[in-house]
Amino acid sequence: MSRARLAACGVGVLCAALTGGCGGVLRSTARPEQVYYLRAPSTDSAQPSVSAPGDGSPRPPGASLRVAHPLTGPGLDSSHIMLIQADHRMNFFAGSRWPAPVADVIEALAVETLRGSGDWSSVEDSTSPFPSDYLLQVAVRRFEADYTTRGGGPEVHVMLDCIIGRREGRDVIATFVASGTARAAANRLSDVVSAFEQAADSALTALSQQAAQAVHAARSAARAAN
Repeated sequence: MSRARLAACGVGVLCAALTGGCGGVLRSTARPEQVYYLRAPSTDSAQPSVSAPGDGSPRPPGASLRVAHPLTGPGLDSSHIMLIQADHRMNFFAGSRWPAPVADVIEALAVETLRGSGDWSSVEDSTSPFPSDYLLQVAVRRFEADYTTRGGGPEVHVMLDCIIGRREGRDVIATFVASGTARAAANRLSDVVSAFEQAADSALTALSQQAAQAVHAARSAARAAN
């Protein structure tokens, strides 16, 4: 066999080996990543946080509100589903995540909850080009499943530090904490996510009510002063 034919055969064998090797690398038995989403509290049974006047006249039009992009505490600035373990260890559930970073998830849920409350003339997110009367800043202090407590499943904590103020002048009218807690029915990720939704529902409902009450009190005080 000539040197040329030997060289050609050698190249062919090498290519086949490389192709086979690459094919083996590209094949993966890893399970696909699971993406979980949360729903905002139901508006079917939602009641306005500010009641109508006692004479039966309609409730006065609400103010407009913008929700600033939330801030997040250390370790919460990702789309991981976070958990807390003994000895102050922070970890996350492998192979699963939220559809977006926690700050984006909370912003979307807060906007939807506030819009569904009926307390505002309009509610805009942080990207809206429209002006608003009031600004709500939320900081996510807790958003994790706590495995340090006793029980069959972890206890989920959602805690939101909130500041609301007038857009003009940036005068703060109220600060408050909205929180929720729920225990997972079992130590399964689907049950943990359900507990996240329950805890988030409680926190967001409290946020909506306290924000509306703060603005109502501020507007009433301003009218009385005039």
